[in-house]
Amino acid sequence: MDSYDASESTPRQSTSLRPEDYFIGATFLQKRLESVRKQTSFIPTPPRRKIPHCSQLQEDVDPQKVAFLLHKQWTLYSLTPLYKFSYSNLKEYSRLLNAFIVAEKQKGLAVEVGEDFNVKVIFSTVLGIKGTQRDPEAFLVQILSKSQLPSENREGKVLWTGWFCCIFGDSLLETVSEDFTCLPLFLANGAESNTAIIGTWFQKTFDCYFSPLAINAFNLSWMAAMWTACKMDHYVATTEFLWSVPCSPQSLDISYAIHPEDAKALWDSVHKTPGEVTQEEVDLFMDCLYSHFHRHFKIHLSATRLVRVSTSVASAHTDGKIKILCHKYLIGVLAYLTELAIFQIE
Repeated sequence: MDSYDASESTPRQSTSLRPEDYFIGATFLQKRLESVRKQTSFIPTPPRRKIPHCSQLQEDVDPQKVAFLLHKQWTLYSLTPLYKFSYSNLKEYSRLLNAFIVAEKQKGLAVEVGEDFNVKVIFSTVLGIKGTQRDPEAFLVQILSKSQLPSENREGKVLWTGWFCCIFGDSLLETVSEDFTCLPLFLANGAESNTAIIGTWFQKTFDCYFSPLAINAFNLSWMAAMWTACKMDHYVATTEFLWSVPCSPQSLDISYAIHPEDAKALWDSVHKTPGEVTQEEVDLFMDCLYSHFHRHFKIHLSATRLVRVSTSVASAHTDGKIKILCHKYLIGVLAYLTELAIFQIE
């Protein structure tokens, strides 16, 4: 399978189309979850979390598929449970979604599959991408271009990829019946118009609902602390923070890069609970960064907004973009994202 390098910009589209234009309307499950939410109290952010670690379940993962998922920019969505989804029907789903994409293209909608309709849709499971045995198996959906040459049998390049997963999703699994498959975290790589088309097919087929998953500054701070706390065999990226300064007529961004070993040393100096990260430690870690920056540049970062965090484990942006860099902590990164997705659903 050819690798696919995500473009930082969305390909030009023939019509204006956004995922939110398709992901609308209250499904039966949405109404049910809304009812459950009204009957339960607000769930506060946990005061402590475990430092991400490598799950033994990853031993079942296909290394090629894991490598394919790393070093790509993914756009995050939360997803309500799929009604009557069956892993035994993946081949049929591939056929139905392929036909749906071709039909949408023929209707003149913006589907980034090229001038012809010669594409192939593939559904496949990604074994081992789970936190516990109870979590449903993750699965991958890909749109590939098919070669036009009769003598060419191999697959063409990957045009779009999306994957669905659930890592330590007990809080959601316990609220739905066995008719539903809970995969609350959806990650997409490729043209936004394709994400919209595939999203609407899933919504119609499985009575589910997609919502863009943004990451606020509070959660970015947690990511910065948890990822800095991870033990690395070697560092592959600088630890970097990006703050946005609201000003007129144009916002100003402040980038703050730190050597990863210095960032780890700072974390070790504030970290007091073995194997865990606490809210107090996150606040102290960020306050130390603010104080150091102010001492050198006389700028109060506490008056700005944190919009991006980059480490050797992963990078994340407030607009819901994520890039996972370290296979060792893949499960740990996805576990926190699953938590955020479930909280948004509930």
